[in-house]
Amino acid sequence: MTRKKIAILGSTGSIGVNALKVVAAFPARFEVVALSAWGNAALLKEQALKFKPSLLCVKDEGKAAGLASSFGGRYTPKVYAGTAGMIKLVRETGAELVLVAVVGSAGLVPVLESIKRGKHVALANKESIVFAGDYIMKLARAKGVNILPVDSEHSAIFQCLNGESRASVRRLILTASGGPFRDLSKKELEKVTVEDALAHPTWDMGSKVTVDSATLMNKGFEVIEAHHLFNMLPERIDVLVHPQSIVHSLVEFSDGSVMAQLGVTDMKLPIQYALSWPERINNNLPRLNLSSCGPLTFAKPDTARFECLAFAYSALVKGGTMPAVLAASAETAVNAFLSKAAGFMDIPRIIKKVMAAHKTILNPKLTEILSAGDWARSAAEKEIANDR
Repeated sequence: MTRKKIAILGSTGSIGVNALKVVAAFPARFEVVALSAWGNAALLKEQALKFKPSLLCVKDEGKAAGLASSFGGRYTPKVYAGTAGMIKLVRETGAELVLVAVVGSAGLVPVLESIKRGKHVALANKESIVFAGDYIMKLARAKGVNILPVDSEHSAIFQCLNGESRASVRRLILTASGGPFRDLSKKELEKVTVEDALAHPTWDMGSKVTVDSATLMNKGFEVIEAHHLFNMLPERIDVLVHPQSIVHSLVEFSDGSVMAQLGVTDMKLPIQYALSWPERINNNLPRLNLSSCGPLTFAKPDTARFECLAFAYSALVKGGTMPAVLAASAETAVNAFLSKAAGFMDIPRIIKKVMAAHKTILNPKLTEILSAGDWARSAAEKEIANDR
């Protein structure tokens, strides 16, 4: 059996760590040929020594030099630095599949570079497709590249659509845990701390994604992502709050049938499916026991308390550069919250103000999309400074 060659960008984050666990469980099927991290060079070194990729990338030249000199013996990987280094890594790697698990808008460049090089992409970075979904999907079609979703929700839809005619799809239904604050009032939400926000009830994720989940911004990003991945109109994409996180998403068909994908709350499941697609591989992960998981409940999200979800729908409908402005302003606001420079409810306030100030460019070039993101970050930073 020929092993599938895989590059993992963002290997020291939650998705990257779990992806390497999947790879380790199937050494005869997968070979890691490249790894990148941003700040955690120590963990990257541990991963490199275990999986022996030929290419590595870290944030800056100093860390790259230190990492390169720390390897002895017969294993001497090439170590690059920064965004330019990540581009070189993608260009030079022999990977068939690139798992992009880079956090935030920094994922856009490696996604585009991977597609340009004809490499299939396992996508765990929402912001890239929120920023430039039309551009990414058009390029992927032109290059014959598959964009394989890693998010549990989009993986669920992808699996439900397998073998089905897209013309028969009436509606996509994304499920959301609702985060840790789904029952709090607006007044109570004003008092939420960073520590509170990072305590997600069902999923183990990185800090930014966890905060985005708490505001429902993450679900808003997923609505935009679903629009691009599955070519579905915004009004035909719904969200339901499902606290148990057992039903990962659903698809309603034209005849009224509804198909759902269910599973335990373990990201290794959708990661494995993306890595092994179009095959399914038997594994030793926990099995879902419906008789012991209790009642499954569903409710409509409250966008009066969690405005970020409504902002995402608005940005998707407006189109053009507005989704990039949404993503960039949200990223800046969340970073400010994590550093305690802004409060939890400042996040939607900042996003709303920045979106309101933006003049949308329709059918933008990639340079205009990137410029809109830069403008939104600057505008969000000014709002944060004014609130201090």
